[in-house]
Amino acid sequence: MAFFLNLLLAGVLAEVCRELAMVQETNDGIHKDVGLEIQQNRPAFSLEMKIKKTRKIKPPSLGMFRPVVGQCCHRCTPNSLHKKLVQSSSLGFCNLLRINETQTRYRGWLVRRVCCALFAIGRKVNTSPVGNRMEGVCQSIRVKEALTAEHPAPELGASPGQINHLSPFLPLINTCILPSLLRFVAWVMLKMFASIFDSIQVNLNHLPALHRASQEGSQLVYVHVRQSLVDCALISLVLFCHNLTIPYTVYPLHIRSYTLRAILQKIGVVPLPASALTEQDAENDGLYSPVMTSLVRELLREGQAISVGLSVETGQGGAWLARIRQLIKEGSVTDVSLVPVGISYDNVPKTNIQVGLRSVLQWLWSLLWTTPGGSVRIHFAQPFSLKEMCESRRCNIHEWLPLQDLLLPVILNRSDAVFGGRRMRWLLPSEHKEAADPERDLCIMIILHLMYSATSCMAVMPTGLVSSLLLYRRRKGVRVSLLCRDVAWLMGEVLLRNRDVGFGGSLVEIVHYSLSLLAPHLIIAAAPSKKDPFIVPRPTLAATLHLYLQAQVVTHTFILEAVGACAVSAMLCEVARSGVGSRIRSDAVDWEEAKGDLEFDVVLCQSELTERALQLSHLLPPGFMPPCQLSQSFALDAVDSLVSCGILIMEENTRNAPVCDFWKKEGTLTWATTDDPYRSESDCEEQDLHSYKISQPKQCPEMLFFLCSMLAGHLRALCWTIAGLELLHTPLPEAEFVAQIHSHLYDTANKKKQHYESCSEEAARTAARTLIDLGVLSEARRDGVVFLSVSPLFQLAENRQKLHCFISQYLFN
Repeated sequence: MAFFLNLLLAGVLAEVCRELAMVQETNDGIHKDVGLEIQQNRPAFSLEMKIKKTRKIKPPSLGMFRPVVGQCCHRCTPNSLHKKLVQSSSLGFCNLLRINETQTRYRGWLVRRVCCALFAIGRKVNTSPVGNRMEGVCQSIRVKEALTAEHPAPELGASPGQINHLSPFLPLINTCILPSLLRFVAWVMLKMFASIFDSIQVNLNHLPALHRASQEGSQLVYVHVRQSLVDCALISLVLFCHNLTIPYTVYPLHIRSYTLRAILQKIGVVPLPASALTEQDAENDGLYSPVMTSLVRELLREGQAISVGLSVETGQGGAWLARIRQLIKEGSVTDVSLVPVGISYDNVPKTNIQVGLRSVLQWLWSLLWTTPGGSVRIHFAQPFSLKEMCESRRCNIHEWLPLQDLLLPVILNRSDAVFGGRRMRWLLPSEHKEAADPERDLCIMIILHLMYSATSCMAVMPTGLVSSLLLYRRRKGVRVSLLCRDVAWLMGEVLLRNRDVGFGGSLVEIVHYSLSLLAPHLIIAAAPSKKDPFIVPRPTLAATLHLYLQAQVVTHTFILEAVGACAVSAMLCEVARSGVGSRIRSDAVDWEEAKGDLEFDVVLCQSELTERALQLSHLLPPGFMPPCQLSQSFALDAVDSLVSCGILIMEENTRNAPVCDFWKKEGTLTWATTDDPYRSESDCEEQDLHSYKISQPKQCPEMLFFLCSMLAGHLRALCWTIAGLELLHTPLPEAEFVAQIHSHLYDTANKKKQHYESCSEEAARTAARTLIDLGVLSEARRDGVVFLSVSPLFQLAENRQKLHCFISQYLFN
């Protein structure tokens, strides 16, 4: 009997896979902006339904217009607002991989066969001669001072001596762009990416701004958030195909092959020095930073563009922005225009960490036997002036404080909270610590702002929508018909928040396409008598981490609502510590059983709710909130967003019914308007008359739990790390400490058989950095190696328990 059942399920799954494989996105060049087609008169999912391959994919929109993304910050760069990105109805998206004879000067049968090569040959490439670049770098004052400090010999005043000591950096200085080689490599990349992706969609409405900035003589600096090694290649390929200046690309990895290094340096790639295995090793070299700063100065003087990638976990790549800022401050460079770039993947391609010629050839050979999987959407944000951002002084960096000053008084019940922004000086490498604190904080503000801007203009892909729904709302499984309704709802919420989506077509096509890409990480089953398959995420580490990575862009979209929902959850659990509160906090109780207990009349004080949201905002990783926005304003917006989406209902409190007095405990901070000249301390208890009640519709608890789950992975990793501190024998080198924390997180998740999204290496690294900023871990440098140990204050189990309780209050299981 079991044999026949397995055979039947195998047949059903085979039929489902065939249906999913038929959903491939087809593009015909430029798509027009039309409304989203949702089929309501036919079943949401049917095994007998056949989707035609010739059906055109139509980009979704809100009404008849797409959201305009990528606008520059109106607070930091107000003068750049007059060059707004205009959404033209005549433009849309072009598929970079769909090249035909109309994009060449020739026509005919043979042209259609070689149109890709003809297209690459016809592209305009600005020559990039090295010229006097070597002399300019060697004669730089900072390079001479660095040479004198490293090699204090009298003969170093001569140029030959300098060149001898700079020999490891000479290949980097001689990096250039050969037009013929670049065209050949671009043709190879077009063929290669056609084997990796279904399409590479580029927003044509953003390109006129780049052309206009190039014609005005602005030096463009493209900045993206690192996701894969192909990020840099995609940016250069898009600019090449649209006749824009090819940037010099900062490549963050070590390249072992001499031949491959030589080829890449001839197409504008600036790799790490041959002797450096990591970026940190390169930055630790006393000559690397001065030489690279001088090289950037020479490139910008030549009118070249630069492409830089930023790492959210470590902040690597930010040193290049700090160098550009230093050049503008000293007057070596007049100004540059920063261009945040948002790159969205249906599936982030996997690439090797160690890049060699043999591994690259093997990878290219393997592409011949693979089928394309997923699409890419690229948005170039509006260029804005770096000098204007620095001189506007709209960001209150003087109010930045260490995280331990912001939260430790509240965690240890010593005093009231202190207002300010979180200072994250670890985003710049150690050699920049000698700079003045205001200047260092200004460079960090630039890094954080570009992280946020690049992430904000990333489109939400269909795999991101489905992954977030399966992880945060339907973790125990869902039928495809219900999943289609959830996708339609979530897509509308994303568009309402002015976030673009990277897909189009009918609702059924969108869901089928997403499931076909996520199929290796899902369990798809259907009974023979039913036409509605049941979808469950695979309870494995690889599957959970993949879905969690795809869902991150949705978390960025709903970050305000997620912070506010966690603050509400913390207050509800404090209201009901016994009874429903203990049931909700228990891992053994399903929220389906507990949500009925939330149908009680509870009033939440505005000041207390905003304070909880403020404290939680300090624990967010970088890139989630703009640094130019005050933390207090972010917390207020988080609470207001819950009112907008219908979770909370605001009501006025009369003075004879002080419902908020329940929250006026000893040590609770009372909010007041600081710029009110008539404010007095005696008025503090009468100012806040607002309170909130949870709306009673049945979908409200479900929405609340969905938002809380978005931050649960990060908060749970913090809690597990705190619990594992007593198992570590410190001090330990930072790399070994992170490795042991990573192992502890994996063992904890494996023991619970769930929550694998909290045990990634990135989660361990982020948790360790947060605990360092909190003062839980102390840093000590020995022989150039950073050692971490538990600080004396948190060697006490009582203080660790207080910290654990503080963070776990926001964690809704």
